[in-house]
Amino acid sequence: MFSWNRRLARYVKAGQHEKTIELYQEMQQKGMSPDNFTFVPVLNACASLRALEAGRKVHEEIIQSGCKADVFVGNSLVDMYSKCGSIEDACKVFNNMPSRDVVTWNAMILGHVNLIDMYAKCGSIEDAKRVFNKLPSRDVVSWNVMIFGHVKYGQGQKALELFRQMQEEGVQPAPLTLVGVLNACASVVALEEGRRAHDWVIKSGWDSNVFVGNSLIDMYAKCGSLEDALKVFNKMPSRDVVTWNAMIGGYAIHGHGKEALKQFEQMREEGVQPDDTTFVCLLSACSHSGLVDEGLRFYSSMSTVYMISADFQHYTCMVDLLGRAGRLHEAENMVLAMPYKPQVAAWMALLGACRIHGNVEMGERVAKQVLELEPENAAGYVLLSNLYTATGNRDLSKNIERQRKERSVKKHPGRTWIEVDNEVHTFVVDDQHHLQMIEIHAELKRLSGLMHYAGYVPDTNFVLHDVEEEEKVFNLCHHSEKLAIAFGLINSAPGTPLCIRKNLRVCRHCHTSTKFISKVVGRAIMVRDANRFHHFQDGECSCRDYW
Repeated sequence: MFSWNRRLARYVKAGQHEKTIELYQEMQQKGMSPDNFTFVPVLNACASLRALEAGRKVHEEIIQSGCKADVFVGNSLVDMYSKCGSIEDACKVFNNMPSRDVVTWNAMILGHVNLIDMYAKCGSIEDAKRVFNKLPSRDVVSWNVMIFGHVKYGQGQKALELFRQMQEEGVQPAPLTLVGVLNACASVVALEEGRRAHDWVIKSGWDSNVFVGNSLIDMYAKCGSLEDALKVFNKMPSRDVVTWNAMIGGYAIHGHGKEALKQFEQMREEGVQPDDTTFVCLLSACSHSGLVDEGLRFYSSMSTVYMISADFQHYTCMVDLLGRAGRLHEAENMVLAMPYKPQVAAWMALLGACRIHGNVEMGERVAKQVLELEPENAAGYVLLSNLYTATGNRDLSKNIERQRKERSVKKHPGRTWIEVDNEVHTFVVDDQHHLQMIEIHAELKRLSGLMHYAGYVPDTNFVLHDVEEEEKVFNLCHHSEKLAIAFGLINSAPGTPLCIRKNLRVCRHCHTSTKFISKVVGRAIMVRDANRFHHFQDGECSCRDYW
């Protein structure tokens, strides 16, 4: 047995896991009786191969041999079941072990964390949470997996709640934890929460960590404070290409195209080589600022100067750049010239441009491509319907809406978030559930009067329902961002800037009315929609109506 066990251990150490199991089977065929030293390498081989059924068979043979009380064998069983994804079997073995050492506990914790990570990465957050709640003890790694899982699937607020719970349970965060928390703050535009996370970073001495620094820049830029993002950027002792990309991308989403280009020149002067993400940020900056010639120049230099091949993101940015500028045929040719089948994002960018510039013929052609690629995506129907409405084709617009409903394609409801007194409030269109809805409606009525006297006339062209004009105006006044702005006005001191986030692109009506609101109430209002930031002040928007 000694020589057999030595050979098994040698095979497993060399990573020859299939050979280990074959040797174990050969040993049994020759009538040898396995002992504790036999089972450990065989279970390790099963764990590495994720061979659950083979592992179960070995477990049965362990019970028959009477070796189940051995702590080393028990640890190997826990490890094998955990790595094979059968956490319930691992728990049964763990609970039946008469004695446990630190290896036992580590195997159980790691098993739950592998499993949590798998569920989180597959988008099954509820299953991840179920496993997380069963953990015998939670270390910083398990908390990190849960925080990042929630951030990845758009549950930033839940991630922040987890971070607070983690602190209450006395678990000290690691630099990676703060990266996840900062990403969560960025996703829900929770600036004050982000500032508190920044205080944690400074207190812990992690402000020199390049990964944390990059996340701080990204958080401040996405929460609307470019000034703070630049302060972090200037204080960083070392910067990598991700640092520069975060700053260039920050300028891009705020519509500061020329500043983004200056940042790129400074990056080159400091000898940092751009990557493919750098050019996505640059082309996006050019698109949001109408810098068409500059965008074309950057696109050309990618392959000729930097030897970077364009991928679908670069093509989509170029389609968006040309389309916004009204160069629709060039934009369409860009889509058709892609070296691979265009993704829906490129066609959607072109369809959006057709809506802006009222090109019905091309819009119909492009919408057909969108609906073929993603028939369950309501955005294609909505954009084409809006295009028909804007060009006076109301019957065609109603027909598209009818098709969408007949095919049971649901529109994503518009949602808007606003942070007041360190609490994030959510609103949907014509929301009736908020506790302050009576006060919010009264504030909207007051604002409507002030805006009317300031010369505001509601644009009801994009209201698709067959209702009276007065009802159309009412519907427009109850879009989710209007409700959030009214809530912010009645719950904050006069003159305090408001910052809201919307999950969809801001509509033209709300864009115009928010300009008027900023003027009549004397407030700065910052809106982050699905594409970019809009800074409203004194009746003007930073995008100069180009978005």
